[in-house]
Amino acid sequence: MRTLKIGEKLVGPNQPTFIVAEIGINHNGFVEVAKNLIAVAHQAGVDAVKFQKRKVDVVYSAAELDKPRPVHRSVLENAIARKVLPPAAVDRLLKSNFEQGTNGDLKWALEFTDDEYWEIDRFCRKLGIIWFASPWDEGSVDFLAQFNPPVYKIASASVTDDNLLRHIRAKDKSIIMSTGACNLPMIKHAVSVIGEENLALLHCTSCYIKPATGSEEMCRLVNLKAIETLRNEFPGIPIGFSSHFSGIMPAIEAAAIGATIVETHITLERNMWGSDQASSLEPQEFSELCKKIHEMEVLKGDGVIRIYPEEEEVMAKLRRKWSPEQRHLFYNR
Repeated sequence: MRTLKIGEKLVGPNQPTFIVAEIGINHNGFVEVAKNLIAVAHQAGVDAVKFQKRKVDVVYSAAELDKPRPVHRSVLENAIARKVLPPAAVDRLLKSNFEQGTNGDLKWALEFTDDEYWEIDRFCRKLGIIWFASPWDEGSVDFLAQFNPPVYKIASASVTDDNLLRHIRAKDKSIIMSTGACNLPMIKHAVSVIGEENLALLHCTSCYIKPATGSEEMCRLVNLKAIETLRNEFPGIPIGFSSHFSGIMPAIEAAAIGATIVETHITLERNMWGSDQASSLEPQEFSELCKKIHEMEVLKGDGVIRIYPEEEEVMAKLRRKWSPEQRHLFYNR
């Protein structure tokens, strides 16, 4: 298996699990919330934080953007203050007292501006934490390039976009690709397009599983054995896991069976407004996750079977209690 380099960190065999806090859209368009999430993730001990980047009018059709959708008033007011909504949307919202929101209003509100991303970039550099994003279109790839990210993420929804894959590969950076809602032929095709060099694959199931629905029936969708399937199919590529499960157990188990990367959504509070909050980990949970995975690294050891000095001390105490015959058997084995 090859080793992938992300910044100064190595991902692959005999390397610590690379932990990613997926901020995604859980900031709700508030850069201060994003910075709080970065700080929480950094304190927890993650290696990187991740965002999502879209050119809204490229990724979504006009009909999709025009669909009515209730949006929290604070999100819309913040978007107007940040001047990220089209003028017609601002006029409609103000005239309706924010009661005529659309899907497009939310999509625009969740996108950070150039200046806001520079603020995030400076904040991450100050903390010494890696940040990157999943661009959903070629323009967003170019937008992110100005920050010189050490890695690009390909979202599950973009696996079949060959032009996007080639555009990302042309940036000559490491790539992480999620595989949610994909079958094996789709994954093989995407890998053939971008090549195996400097690539990691994440097993993922594109269902956001909330605590209230964490039944055995829903848990089967996590399907961690698929990590081994991907490892067998792509022996030269580091394989990891992207969790859409609100609990910490799937990510811990993934690390235990050898996932080289673990990515999990993070939120300040699961009851915050937003579509992904309920399936994310809160700060204390994320800290516990990082702690458990780091403990797991120590528990794995180096695989060498040996007699430890601590064992010698235990056996010495036992030998003092043994008969001469027993001591003879121990010394001659």
